[in-house]
Amino acid sequence: MATDQPVESLLDGATVVVTGASSGIGRELAVQLGGRAAVLVLLARRMDRLEQLRDELVARHPGLRVVILSVDLADEPAVERVVNDIHAQVGPVDVLVNNAGVGDQVLFDRAEWPRTRALLYTNVIGVAHLTSAFVPSMVERGRGGVINIGSGAGLTVMPASAAYSASKHFVDGFSEALRADLAGTGVTVTQVCPGPVDSEFDATAGSVGGMAGGPPPFVRIDAATCAREAIAGFDRKAALVVPGRVFRVAMAVLPLVPRPLVRWRAARAAAGVRGAGGGSPR
Repeated sequence: MATDQPVESLLDGATVVVTGASSGIGRELAVQLGGRAAVLVLLARRMDRLEQLRDELVARHPGLRVVILSVDLADEPAVERVVNDIHAQVGPVDVLVNNAGVGDQVLFDRAEWPRTRALLYTNVIGVAHLTSAFVPSMVERGRGGVINIGSGAGLTVMPASAAYSASKHFVDGFSEALRADLAGTGVTVTQVCPGPVDSEFDATAGSVGGMAGGPPPFVRIDAATCAREAIAGFDRKAALVVPGRVFRVAMAVLPLVPRPLVRWRAARAAAGVRGAGGGSPR
């Protein structure tokens, strides 16, 4: 008589790379993966926070190896160096979590190019660069996975955030096409599209209180919930995970809304930002 056997997860006993691990969703992903992975490679710009997180994880999980590396994903040569460091220090990577992301709540005609460039390099080039660095060896071994943290902003029109929204539309298209490319190879690709999450993201993006034209505050979830649902989705090899029950329902309804209405609402929100004098360069 057949019995149900537990499905082995790609995360158990794995070498996992997590970008943007010093705070928010990335930190929670590292905390929740600490009891499952064999090696965690944590990347972020702030080494002091990575050191604190490493000490916390090793104290909780004495058998866990934690490697911390400081890198700015907007600096392409630095990304290449950190890729070489990872290859040298831990060898093949089993799962890559592209979590690091930069936001910017600003009308595009008022955006400062250096900030926009850094956003695009972090959210687009950094994601593609790291995926290119680690996925080929996963395919060779016939086993591995990629978790791309996108955004609900990548599935709709977001005013006063043209560069950020476009970068997350890239993550959506990249994740879907990459999943198709890797079908049958043993390598899983899961995209996670959160809505508002309690983290430092809004303050850094200049959107405290929520992004203009974005979802209402009651759909907000905490970073731990977002990380937990992301991991659960990857475990079941889901193509798309939308964390948070209320936001998930809202995003399921979104395709039914006529595109002209979506555009009108976005334009109205952007006009409100401009009329209030917001969206100015910082």
